[in-house]
Amino acid sequence: MNQLFATAMRMTRNRADAEDLVQETFLKGYRAYERFEAGTNLRAWLFRILTNSYINIYRKKQRRPFQTDLEDVQDLYLYRRLGGNELATIGRSAEDQLFDRITDSTITDALDELPEQYRTAVMLADVEGFAYKEIAEILDVPIGTVMSRLHRGRKKLQEQLYEFGRERGFVDTPEETPEMSGTAEQPAAT
Repeated sequence: MNQLFATAMRMTRNRADAEDLVQETFLKGYRAYERFEAGTNLRAWLFRILTNSYINIYRKKQRRPFQTDLEDVQDLYLYRRLGGNELATIGRSAEDQLFDRITDSTITDALDELPEQYRTAVMLADVEGFAYKEIAEILDVPIGTVMSRLHRGRKKLQEQLYEFGRERGFVDTPEETPEMSGTAEQPAAT
């Protein structure tokens, strides 16, 4: 459940929506349990339900205009004023709390800027630790598509985070060598 919730949080970026998504995932899983094949990966099956539910909700929201209730905004303001931010961390895993502390906003922003298909593949592989085959089953795409999305998503992250990594000493700055500058001396002819 914690892994599903963490993935749902990364997908929705909203605690209430993530809770609803996990609840819907378990409800759909319970209703469709007779279709689960014994001996297969239950975790991957639940993640597939979660991903499909998120995609359906996302598509449904895209068709609807954005609406906000003024009372919700006032409640959120009061919640934050009364210490809601501290209460939001109660019940979170130690791993998530540690990840929040060591993750710079630049990294999470770079992940959030990835197109949805790349972000989902990268999160399932690099954050949740699923194998390519499991990701292919969860997303209902061929393994080659998973590999392509991961490659492209990781490449985009690398491009976005190169300067960040260099500033923090994670990336060595290559010193220019004569071969790199194009001024390499040619060996003398004999």
